[in-house]
Amino acid sequence: MHAHLYDYAVIRAVPRVEREEFVNVGVLLSCPALGFLDAAVALEPARLRTLDPTIDVDALRRHLDAIVAVCRGGPDSGPIGQLPPRARFHSLTARRSAVIQMSPVHTGQCAADPASTLRHLMQRMVLPPAPADGNGR
Repeated sequence: MHAHLYDYAVIRAVPRVEREEFVNVGVLLSCPALGFLDAAVALEPARLRTLDPTIDVDALRRHLDAIVAVCRGGPDSGPIGQLPPRARFHSLTARRSAVIQMSPVHTGQCAADPASTLRHLMQRMVLPPAPADGNGR
């Protein structure tokens, strides 16, 4: 089986930019060799409200949905969504000081299913850990 390089960044919600506290809310993954660019998001309003009780979760969700739309391209994805996939990835991962920020870009290798890798990264980097069973595991 042939491995393909991919790049990913963790999408962070930074409710109060001046405090630099964040919650991981998604992952953006690009695998150019397979023509793959997508993002997945998962918001937990309670976690966000621990950092800022006044955060507008609905507005944040709309902005995160726009990131997913830009990744996927298409007629409703705006001007950035019309760029080639690699340009969209670089545009989305550019450093900025805003409520939504990206981690540094990391590289990895996947087999023929980058969507599965995206799901794995969401589980590992964003979603809360599974509760331990009664045996402490």
